[in-house]
Parts: sequence; C-alpha cells; structure tokens
Amino acid sequence: MKICGIICEYNPFHNGHAYLIERAKAESGCDAVICMMSGNFTQRGEAAILDKYTRASHAVLAGADAVIELPTVFSLSPAEIFAKGAVRLLNAIPGFETLAFGCEEPDRERFLSAAKTTAEESRGFRRILKLHLKAGKSFTRARSDALIETGRGDTAALLQSPNNILGVEYQKALFACGSLATILPVKRTGAGYSDEELYKNFSSATAIRSAVSEGKERAVRKNVPDYVADDLFSAATDGSVFKKLAVYAALTQSAEQLSRILDCSEGLENRIKALAKDNPDYDTLLEKATTKRYISSRIRRILASALLGIDEDLIRKALKAPLYLKVLAVKNEKADDVLSVLGRAAFPAIARKGDLSNLSAAAKDVYEKDILAADIYGLICGRPVNRSQTLFIR
Repeated sequence: MKICGIICEYNPFHNGHAYLIERAKAESGCDAVICMMSGNFTQRGEAAILDKYTRASHAVLAGADAVIELPTVFSLSPAEIFAKGAVRLLNAIPGFETLAFGCEEPDRERFLSAAKTTAEESRGFRRILKLHLKAGKSFTRARSDALIETGRGDTAALLQSPNNILGVEYQKALFACGSLATILPVKRTGAGYSDEELYKNFSSATAIRSAVSEGKERAVRKNVPDYVADDLFSAATDGSVFKKLAVYAALTQSAEQLSRILDCSEGLENRIKALAKDNPDYDTLLEKATTKRYISSRIRRILASALLGIDEDLIRKALKAPLYLKVLAVKNEKADDVLSVLGRAAFPAIARKGDLSNLSAAAKDVYEKDILAADIYGLICGRPVNRSQTLFIR
C-alpha cells in the first residue's frame, strides 16, 4: 500500500484542510492518506479548540484514511523539531512515499533547494546569524537577514510564511532520516496561515477560532463542514482555564526548572518567572514577555511545556528512541488494510490499551505525557475526554 502523509493540527478542521486531502489523494497516486496530527495541545502553545479524537474523526469524515497522533513532546515544539518528530514517525510506516502540505509556493524544486541551503550552514552564515540574534531579532528574522547577506535571497523569500517554513523543515527532516519519500507542495487557497479576516469559504483556523469565540455561527458554517460546525458550537474548549493553569505552572516552577524547557534559555527563564509573579493574568504576562527576539508562540510553548512537565531532555530522547504510532481514528472500510500496514511499521501501533506493553521505556515516558495532556485537557474543558480508544469511522 502506497501511503501519502499529511502533518497537521486541524485546529479546527476547515474547508482548506478538506481541499488539501482531496488534492493529496488526486495528485499523489497513493492508496491511502494518513494524517499525523497534533493531540490536545498545538504548536502555538495552546489547548486545541476541540479534543484530538473529535478532530481526528473530522479528518476521516473528510476523506483521510487514518489519523495518528503526533506525540505532545513534538506538537509543543518549534518548527524544526515539530517536523523532525512527525517525519520520523511517518517514515516508520511501510509504503510511505509522499508528504503533502499546503503552502504559498508550490514549487517543489525551491523547497528542495531551500532545505539543502539551510541544512548546510557555512561558518560565515552562522557567524552572521549570531550577530543578528545578539541584536535582539527573532530566530526567523535573524535567519532571513543572514540568508540575504550571504547571497541566498531566494531562500529568504521562500521562508517568509509559516507554511513555507514548515515545508522546508519537512524536507530537511526527510533528508536527515534518509527517507525516500517525496514532497507534494499544494498551493493554499483562500486566507493565509494567520489571517484573522473571515472569508466566504476559505478562512484560516485563526479566524475561525475567533469567530467561534464571538458566536458567529453563520460565518463559521461557511468555512467548515457541517459536522465540524456542530461540534464547534457544542463542545469548543474555553481557553481561560488553560491560561490560569499555565500561569500557575510558571509560578510554581523555579527558574532552574524553567531553564530545562526547550527554548527557555539566555535568561528567559528569569524573565518569565519575574513577570509571572507580578502579572497573574496570562495575556498580560504573554504581552510583557514577548519581544522582537522572544516571539509570543515561543513564550506560549514554554508555558504549556511547564504545565505538562516537558523538558528538553525528554524531547531529545524522543527524537532518538523507538516510539509508537497512536491511532486516533481510521476509516472503517480501510481499517483492515491500514492497521495491517501499521502492524508492520518500525514502531509499534497503539490501537488499544493492551498494545502499550510493546513500548520501550523511553516511549512509555513520551506516551505518559500524552495521557497527562489528555487529563489536563479534560480539566480545561470540564468533562472527561477519550484517552486511548481508537475511533472507527463509517
């Protein structure tokens, strides 16, 4: 069976996501589309608007054949590690041949060139990059400026949008693990990644989340399948509880503990700790901690990681250890074929509790964070959530 993978969050699933699945199935020539999806917490460092099983079922209803959970240690990581973790898991699946993703620039060769360029950093490039970082710029801005100064303006231009950045990181990850899978860049339709404006049919997930919080049901229904809209207006998670828990985590952990979290270095741990004491409101804390160098998504990821007890050592261990493929949902008519393929994967598939006995010690440590994330998510949304049972979708 030839597999096309899609790395995603579906927070929430919308018409643009359905379009990507449709194009992936049409253009890849693969027999099945398997989505590698973030669980209950996302790369923005936030609790997802709907729980992972509900979002996984939406993807299957829209045409995906199965959805596998991207472990929390990766879903709460910056782009490079987010991509490495997801690609490593997909590459463990027999028949993984294509990786499809939405982007602003669907030129495959440009992605290949940019991946090679950024993977092979020269000494001169690293020196210039460090100078820009010392000037207080974010990593993304510093890298872009360093690329331009070293004559690689085309790569810098490609790396101006989050989707293109992830696409390059996906290709770098494929190179790094020696995968033979090819990328399939699909041009996004409608709104950009962080566009907050609502459009008729293809608004961003950011705009849709805002519309849900404002009760704009009519506008939301134009941008998502009906089954997604029904869930959004009956079970969407209130992020206010998560925000209180995240500040609590910053207050109760020492600066030394915070410093063990990925990307919390260079004194940022002291900054967050001091601000948390004087700013118990999450949004105020986030606003004051954010600078040109320390962007808001980085701060949010640190706070969420503090809440879940995810440190850099665990992430580095997860990147090397044999892990697992946690199946969230599978299309009923394809279940036998897909589960048979996953049963032959380099990492054990988890579809029921009994499968946990097949995990290595390191994988169990990583999986425990997924369980903790589910329990905390249940606390956030005020109701029990599915922790382990695979959904079979008709």
